[in-house]
Amino acid sequence: MFFNRTHLMKLKKLLFSSQRSLLLLNQEQPTYNYTQKCNYVDVKMKWKKDAFYDSIEIIHKSPELKALISLKNCIVNASDDCIPIDAVSKRGRELGVPMKVARFMRQYPSVFEEFAGPKYNLPWFRLTQEAINLDKEERGVYSDQNFELILRLKKLILMTKQKKLPLRIIEGMLWYLGLPEDFLQNPGANLDKSFKLVEMGDGLQGLTVNPDRSIMLSVMQKNALKRGNYIEGPSAPLAFPLFPSKGLRLKRKISNWLDEFQKLPYVSPYEDSSHLNPCSDVSEKRVVGVLHELLSLFVDQSAERKKLLCLRTHLGLPQKFYKAFDRHPHMFYLSLKSKTCTVILKEAYNDDSAMETHPILEVRKKYIKLMNESKIILKDRRQKKRFDGLGDYNSEVGTDSEAEDRCAVGEITLYFDGSAFGNPGAAGIGGIFRRRDGTVIWAFSGPIGIASSTKAEIMTAPKKCCRISVLQTPILNPPYPTLFCDGRGDNLVL
Repeated sequence: MFFNRTHLMKLKKLLFSSQRSLLLLNQEQPTYNYTQKCNYVDVKMKWKKDAFYDSIEIIHKSPELKALISLKNCIVNASDDCIPIDAVSKRGRELGVPMKVARFMRQYPSVFEEFAGPKYNLPWFRLTQEAINLDKEERGVYSDQNFELILRLKKLILMTKQKKLPLRIIEGMLWYLGLPEDFLQNPGANLDKSFKLVEMGDGLQGLTVNPDRSIMLSVMQKNALKRGNYIEGPSAPLAFPLFPSKGLRLKRKISNWLDEFQKLPYVSPYEDSSHLNPCSDVSEKRVVGVLHELLSLFVDQSAERKKLLCLRTHLGLPQKFYKAFDRHPHMFYLSLKSKTCTVILKEAYNDDSAMETHPILEVRKKYIKLMNESKIILKDRRQKKRFDGLGDYNSEVGTDSEAEDRCAVGEITLYFDGSAFGNPGAAGIGGIFRRRDGTVIWAFSGPIGIASSTKAEIMTAPKKCCRISVLQTPILNPPYPTLFCDGRGDNLVL
């Protein structure tokens, strides 16, 4: 093949520039920069349900808890510590309430107490004493653990390519980072001097932070240092901890690829990754490392998958980075509960020493426990409504309190235990008669023959329990004996 002089000059320039660029890469870039390959076997992975991760309450009740705390803050910020329903009824979407606001608040009587307002008998809401105490504890954590909470925000910003993040994206991450929802309303008071507000174009404001090498160490690197197997350097391999779900088996091709994947160099989420080939396995490991570090910063080490999409460009992730969750089922679990896709970091729930407990986590667990108490309250209310429906005695005897004083109408709980009367083959009976407000009016115990005077159908099997809706009978003469229990595990002596 023949070349003229012009072509030869162009060829020399091309070869010289290529040789020079290779020399520069050899001097400045880590060794894996020019040995990057893509060996991933694209085999479709079948999703496997795991009941353990689907039953983690702090994760799957998080959307309801977020809406509840937003409504709680509306009440706390009110001048009278109470609000009419019309103050929040049209803010359901803004507050993240999945239904009508009034209906949502009435679902949690253990948190919100409803009462008639001063005008037109409109429904008003205030916090119960238990919710007030939890709010004080929550604010105490925000005050005492402010440094730890801000540190997680710093790490999130330092993970980005430009070391800055728009305020609107930070606002969407406040719940996951465990920061109060009004955190950005006064950034000057809530942030230290290492933060700075910057313009990011298109009229958007962002937040940047001064790089700090002392905190730019990922959870993976910290755990490796604890174990004593961390090798410092750009080409140091670091294997991710794997936690296979029960019954989940990888195909042999994927298993072999995963073994080689674990031997690849670990690229820290805080390092520059612009030199990586986006189609290489090293880049894949960097993506997994970023997602691992990101979830470790969150309160419960989980997040809705769609909520992470806004971070893609800022963290330097590929367009379909979410496929990493499917490719690595031993590290991440995708829960499809509650009509959404939630990604969970398995390591946080299998190795207690791997993750630092978030300061606000225990407070949120207490909120969920208080929310669960609403089920008991609502159940008791439904039973009392059924009692009222059996007879319109209110019109005959006056108000509810007067009626309960004049007529022993309420709820009776019967307890059966033949062994308590020295006859294991028979069944004894004990009962507690309660008013609507839960106070005990009277109680009794005795042989099974008492059942005939109660006009109730009683199960004859020992150690069973039934409830009688309404009972009108003369109060037995004292003294009242000791009963077995009140149905909640507490012995009563009347």
